[in-house]
Amino acid sequence: MINTGGVPVPKTSPKLERVIALTARTPAARAVVRVFSSAARLIRIAGRAEPVLYAVVAALATLYVARRFYGSLRLQTLYSDYWTAPASFSGADTALGQWSAPLDDVFIHFDFARSAARGHPFEWCAGNGYSSGGTSLLYPFVLAVGELAGFRGLELMEWAAVVACVSVFALLLAIRRAFVGLPRFAAYLAPAALLGVGALSWAFFSGMEIALFLALWGGAFVSWDALVGTPPAANTRDVLLRALGLGAWCAALVATRPEALGTVVVFSLTAAWALRQRGVRALSPLIGLVVGPALGLVVTAALVNVWLTGEAAAAGAIAKLEIYHPYLSFREKLDLWFFFLGYQALRVTQQHLESMPAAGWLVWVFAAVALYLKETRRVATLLVGSVFGWAMIVALNGQVRWQNERYVMPALAWLLIAGALGVGALIGRGMKRPFDKTRLAVALATGAVTLLFAWQLVPNFRFQAWYFGRAARNIYDQHVRLGQLLHDGERPPPLVLVGDAGAIPYMSEGPTLDVIGLGGYKGLPFARATRAHVSAAVELIERLPAAERPELLAIYPSWWDELPLWFGERVGEVPARGNVICGAPSKVIYAAKWAPLDGSALPFGLLPTEQVTAEFDWADVMSERAAAYQRTPSAGGRVASKLLPDPAQPKRDVFDAGRNTPAGATERFVLRGTIPGRPLKLIVRAAPVADLVIPVSVDGKRAAPLRLPRTDGWLEVGIELPPPASNEIVIELGASGERVLYHAWAIQSR
Repeated sequence: MINTGGVPVPKTSPKLERVIALTARTPAARAVVRVFSSAARLIRIAGRAEPVLYAVVAALATLYVARRFYGSLRLQTLYSDYWTAPASFSGADTALGQWSAPLDDVFIHFDFARSAARGHPFEWCAGNGYSSGGTSLLYPFVLAVGELAGFRGLELMEWAAVVACVSVFALLLAIRRAFVGLPRFAAYLAPAALLGVGALSWAFFSGMEIALFLALWGGAFVSWDALVGTPPAANTRDVLLRALGLGAWCAALVATRPEALGTVVVFSLTAAWALRQRGVRALSPLIGLVVGPALGLVVTAALVNVWLTGEAAAAGAIAKLEIYHPYLSFREKLDLWFFFLGYQALRVTQQHLESMPAAGWLVWVFAAVALYLKETRRVATLLVGSVFGWAMIVALNGQVRWQNERYVMPALAWLLIAGALGVGALIGRGMKRPFDKTRLAVALATGAVTLLFAWQLVPNFRFQAWYFGRAARNIYDQHVRLGQLLHDGERPPPLVLVGDAGAIPYMSEGPTLDVIGLGGYKGLPFARATRAHVSAAVELIERLPAAERPELLAIYPSWWDELPLWFGERVGEVPARGNVICGAPSKVIYAAKWAPLDGSALPFGLLPTEQVTAEFDWADVMSERAAAYQRTPSAGGRVASKLLPDPAQPKRDVFDAGRNTPAGATERFVLRGTIPGRPLKLIVRAAPVADLVIPVSVDGKRAAPLRLPRTDGWLEVGIELPPPASNEIVIELGASGERVLYHAWAIQSR
C-alpha cells in the first residue's frame, strides 16, 4: 500500500504509483480517491448482504405470481356468483369471489385432511373406513393443521395457498445453493425459471402437494450437497450421520409423492459416486441410510394396505397405473409406457415451454451444457437424473395426459433449474474472461437467447393464469355447488355415488361412495372392480344391505356405460359454464334404483327343500379371489353384464355380470362350504347367444357336461354331482366356444 494524503489505495504498478502520488497532492484528487474507496467498501457490504437481497427477490416473485393466479381464481368465482344471483352484487363490484381449486383432486386432499383433523386419519369420508386412495400420505396432515387453525370449508384452500407460497419460497432459498461457484447473478435465474413457466406455477398454486413436495426436495438437496461436500478428512461417522439426514428428507419425499422413490435412488447414487474415494465399505451403509427410510415407508404402507384392504398396492395405483390394467398384455403395457414417456417430453417442451417453434428445446440444450461444464456437472447430474427417474415412473400412469400435466411438473422444475445452471455457467465464463472473444460472444449470445426465451413464455404464462381461474370456476360451478345443494337440504345428506371423489363429499359432508375406489367404502375393493368394468363395481354394491346402497348417483353418464340407464332415474344436472377442466359440461343427478339386484344372488328355481351351500360369482372380484378363480390362458376375461327378465317373474328385471372367456380357454374355481356326503347339484347361470357344450371336471374327475342352448333370457342349467368328500370342491370348466358365465351354485338338500 502507498499513502496518498491519508487515503490508502491498493498497490499497483510503479508507474501508476508515481502518477497517483503526484495527482493525489491536490484536494480534488484526494476526494476522488476517497469516493472510490467508499464505493469499494459499499460493494463489499452489499456483497455480504446479497443473500438477504436474494431472499427478498424470491419472496416478492413468489407473492407476485401467487397473486396473479389466486386473483384470477377469485375473479372467476366472483363471476360465477354474480351469474347465479346478480341482484346480490349491487355496490360490490370490487369484491373478491370465493375460494375454489382448479382440480377436483385438491378436494380429495381436503376430505382426508378434515377426517385427520377430526381424529380419523386415512379415512376419506366419515364412516367409510380406511382408504389407501390418498395420493399423498403427508400432505393431508399439513392441510389438517389449517383445518384445526380454523380454515374450514372453502377457506381451507386459503391455507393451501399459504402452504404453497411458503413451500415455493423455501424451494427458491434451497436451490440458491446449486449456483455456488457461479457469478451471483446466476442464482436469480432460479426464481425466473421456476415461476416464469405458467404450467409449473399453475401446479405450484393449485392446492395439490407439488409445491410442498418440491420444498422437501429442496431440503433434501441441501442435505445432499452437504453430504457430497464432506471434507476428505472427515471421519466415517460424520458421513453416515449426514447420509441419515438425507435419508430422513427422502422419506418425507416418498410420504408426499410415492413416485419419489426413483428420485431417492438418484440422490443415493450421485452421493455414492461423489464419495467413491472412501471405498465400498463406507458407501454400502451410506446408500442404505439414504434409501432405507424411504423404502421402509413404502414397504410399511404396502403391509398396512394388505392388512386393511387385501391389496398391497394403493387404490390410486390400481385405478391409474397401466401395470394394473386387467386386459392389456405385457407388450401393450410396455408400448404404453414408451408412449407416455415420450408424451411427457414432447408435451412439456412443445406446449408449456414454447409459443415460438422449437424454443422449448433450448432448455434441454442448456441443461446438457450444465452436464458438460465442470463447474455445474455434479448438480446437473442430480437434476437430470431426477428428471429421467421421475419421468420413467410417471410413464406408468395412464392419467399423465390430464389435469394440465400436473404429474410431470416436478421433472419440469428440475429441468428448468438445470437449464438455468447452464445459462449461468456460460455467461459466467464470459464475465470471468471478457477479453476472450469466443467466451464473450457465447455469453452475449446466451444472454440474448435467454431473454428471447423468457419473452416468448409470456403468452403461455398469461394463458395459464386465465386457465387457472376458469378451471377453479368450473369446479366451483359444478362440484362445489352440487355439494352445497346436498348439504342444504332439510334432511341429512343422502348417500351419493360419485365418479370423482372430491368437492361433492367435502361440501355436502354427507356419506359418499366413490365408485372409482379412491375413497374406500367399508373395505370393498372398488378400485379393482371398476378398473375391470363398472358392472363389477355394481356386483360389490349388490353385497351391501339395501339400506346402505346409494340413494343418488352424481356422475357423468358418458363415463359409466349402462349404470345410469339401468340403475338411475334422471333428476337434474349441475352445469359448468365454459367448461375447460371437468369431465363433461354437466354433472347429472339420478335417483338410484337398485331393484334389479334383488334376488340376483340366488338361483331362480331354488326349491324350499334346497339350500345354497357354496357359490361362485363371475365378475365379483371378492368372490373370484375367495374362489381362487383362474382362466387359462389368462388373456381376455372382460366383464359383460345383462339386465334380463326374471324367469319366475317376467315383469321384473334381474342384473348379473359375468366374464367373457375366449374360445378354447379353460376356467378353474373352488366352491367352499359344501356338506360332505350329501347329494350335490351344480347350477350355472348363463345367457348364451349360441348353443354351448362345456366339459366339467370335479376334483379332477370328469362329470357330465354343461349343455347350454341358445336363449334370449336368463338360463340356469344344473348337473348332478357325486356327494363331496370334503367341504370344498374344485370345479374345472373345459374348452368350448366363446362364452360368458355369470353365476354358479352348489345346491344341496336342507
